[in-house]
Amino acid sequence: MKHDFEPDTSCFGSGDIRGIYPTQVNEELAYRIGRYFRKILSLPGEGDAGAANSNAHDVYSAVNGSESSGINSGADGNDGCDGEKKRQLRIAVGHDIRLSGPSLKKALVRGLTEAGCDVVDIGQCGTEMIYFATAHGKLDGGIMVTASHNPKSYNGFKLVGGGARPISKDSGLKELERFCRAEPEQNQKEESPAEKAGMVEQADILQDYIEHLLSYVDMDGMCRRAEEGGRRLRIVVNAGNGAAGPVIDALAGRLPFEFIKLNNTPDGNFPNGVPNPLLMENRAATADAVVAYKADAGIAWDGDFDRCFMFDENGSMIEGYYMVGLLAEAFLKKFPQARIIHDPRVYWNTRDICRSLGGEAVLCRSGHSFIKAKMREIDAVYGGEMSAHHYFRDFAYCDSGMIPWLLVLELLQQGSRKFSAFLAERMAMYPCSGEINSKVDSVQAAEEIIGAVQAKYADGQADYTDGLSVAYPDWRFNIRKSNTEPVIRLNVETRGDRMMLQEKTEELLKLIRSAD
Repeated sequence: MKHDFEPDTSCFGSGDIRGIYPTQVNEELAYRIGRYFRKILSLPGEGDAGAANSNAHDVYSAVNGSESSGINSGADGNDGCDGEKKRQLRIAVGHDIRLSGPSLKKALVRGLTEAGCDVVDIGQCGTEMIYFATAHGKLDGGIMVTASHNPKSYNGFKLVGGGARPISKDSGLKELERFCRAEPEQNQKEESPAEKAGMVEQADILQDYIEHLLSYVDMDGMCRRAEEGGRRLRIVVNAGNGAAGPVIDALAGRLPFEFIKLNNTPDGNFPNGVPNPLLMENRAATADAVVAYKADAGIAWDGDFDRCFMFDENGSMIEGYYMVGLLAEAFLKKFPQARIIHDPRVYWNTRDICRSLGGEAVLCRSGHSFIKAKMREIDAVYGGEMSAHHYFRDFAYCDSGMIPWLLVLELLQQGSRKFSAFLAERMAMYPCSGEINSKVDSVQAAEEIIGAVQAKYADGQADYTDGLSVAYPDWRFNIRKSNTEPVIRLNVETRGDRMMLQEKTEELLKLIRSAD
């Protein structure tokens, strides 16, 4: 039997699958991802990807019941790859608010159950809720249907193994791409279908997830400060019509803050624009509301809320670099002498905070797979990137867009200063350029530019953890190629010298852009 479907595997990236619906990402691809997902879980090095427990049937107390997948049950089948008996793997699935999500998830579930996997369907959710369901439910893996902050026409998939360990190009995604690209008949020669189809459970994990989020902060202390100390903060929250709305509603009922909600209803039509706070045009709604309501802070999320962006009381968005420092402080006050991971782009502020609070700052290459692996290796309590990805040991080393703002608001509530004043000292001590992108013609051109920069600053202390970092006593910079587009990214920081920051940034940009 021949198929008209020709997968456009350009939608397979280094860490996820993302493309335009339905020309790149569609129901046939979703089905194949589900059908062959268990094959990559059994690859060498992936079978132990998190100590999954297939007998942990009681995933949550809030299971709403189960439904048959519509395929007759039977004895366990054999794995055609190695002849060993298959066991029923348990896989969490969910989707964000994009209109194609339910249809893609339905096809994905069909593929999973035909492959003999049981499915725990947690419905509409954020990406981190799949991480939570997989890790805390001791499932064998999880698949989230999402395109995060991409335009409305996109959709895609994020995949994890047991323990919510990431599945990327180096840990199974490349093989999954090969399986999905092949004709079904070719795959059937390698693998016989499961004799026992998987079952589907509908699970409501929201309350368990909320309880876990609140475990990161001292609720009694927060309530006491609000009631007795007059620190009932007013917070503007902007879900951007993404998936964050229901979680905000649940948290708002528990936290001693006043919440002013914007665009809180999930709507895949994106009536107020794509939920991507990094876009300048998307920041105004949150910033203006913070000022208009005289709020203490503002928070905005992307579509699947794996990232949050905070605003001070003046409506200024907080640079991700300083958020890493704030979260390092929050954790070191709770866990003295803990290890904190940071990326190589800018880090003097983070290291200074760790040093002053007795923690250990550890450098790691940018990227979620590298940081999660390093955190596991050294048992770091927290890892942060200036790109607004924040990772937490007790969240299975995964990133969350909900835990960061809870911790920052707890810090803010403990003091009497405004949010802007809270940050002013750190920003003055370690000013930074923010990430500046410069387009290049090719990968070779990017390498030549970086070579020219390295030659000019050969007298500095160089580090090659991620791109090229060069440090001098009073300033440093990092320059690196983008993994996804023809762009060079530059970050510069100084020790309290804004004039030097401007001069060195301009000096580097002139070299980068004249060499292209």
